[in-house]
Amino acid sequence: MMDYILLIIGFVLLIKGADYFVDGSSSVARLLKVPTIVIGLTVVAFGTSMPEFSVSVTAAMRGDNDLAVSNVLGSNIFNLLVVLGCCALVNPVQAKWSLLKKEFPFSIFITVILLLLNSDFSVTKVLSGGGKFVLGRWGGMLFLVLFLIFLYATVTEALAARDRQEVDDADEYKVLSPANSALYIGCGLAGIVLGGNLVVDSASAIAVRFGLSQTFIGLTIVALGTSLPELVTSVVAAGKGENDLAVGNVVGSNIFNILLILGASATITPIVMDITAVYDTVILIGASLLVYLAALSKREIRKSEGIVFLLAYLVFFVYILVR
Repeated sequence: MMDYILLIIGFVLLIKGADYFVDGSSSVARLLKVPTIVIGLTVVAFGTSMPEFSVSVTAAMRGDNDLAVSNVLGSNIFNLLVVLGCCALVNPVQAKWSLLKKEFPFSIFITVILLLLNSDFSVTKVLSGGGKFVLGRWGGMLFLVLFLIFLYATVTEALAARDRQEVDDADEYKVLSPANSALYIGCGLAGIVLGGNLVVDSASAIAVRFGLSQTFIGLTIVALGTSLPELVTSVVAAGKGENDLAVGNVVGSNIFNILLILGASATITPIVMDITAVYDTVILIGASLLVYLAALSKREIRKSEGIVFLLAYLVFFVYILVR
């Protein structure tokens, strides 16, 4: 019974935490006179990726790196198909050309690099479906270097946009004081992380009670649970009309998950995985291309496309269940 109570408390903390976090982050964007999407790609993406970071790095330190990689892959697929799908059901999600030109292709590019690394650059080995695959320390360090480059480029672009005064005016939106903005972000982030941990722990305990395997729990319950901050934050942002924050959060979180989380995890301990991780990476690339092409066609993701994304995720979930 206690697990169900903790599950409800976790959801409440997630929802309220995301609400405060969106308000605080949007206010910071306007106080600093930088585009909201930059805040989504950095501050919000980092904050909502904290549960994944905590779970994956802890797993790496314990030597359970298969959980680290399945958590990241599952979370990224969830972010693309479920988070953006749900946002599109709330409001059509506008996709800025700058995001489609730079950050989104970059997220696909690093996923392809991940596929090459975790497949040991061996098509024959992948097709045979046997053996173990390793993401080593050198691959992890490469991801960390790419993460620093991404962060530098994003901050540089933010400063350039501020100098050009390319920041959307939003006089109707309440701008908080610097102290209150920091308080909102801090309290919101605390609620998101604590709520995410409660949801993951209680949901995993409930799943074990129903006899589900640890592998299934790692790829679904833990991955979905650690993605709840992205889901709640992005849907709340979409409901407030902050679509730049919603899309930037998803793309930024996916980049953070691969470069920072897998980079740090593999650097700590080389990640040993089986063939299913390679297959899931291919699925992630497919999901990325599906969302990217949908956003590129009309520069927005509509309700009908959101439904397609959710159905695609349902197919993926069934595939995990039966394999």
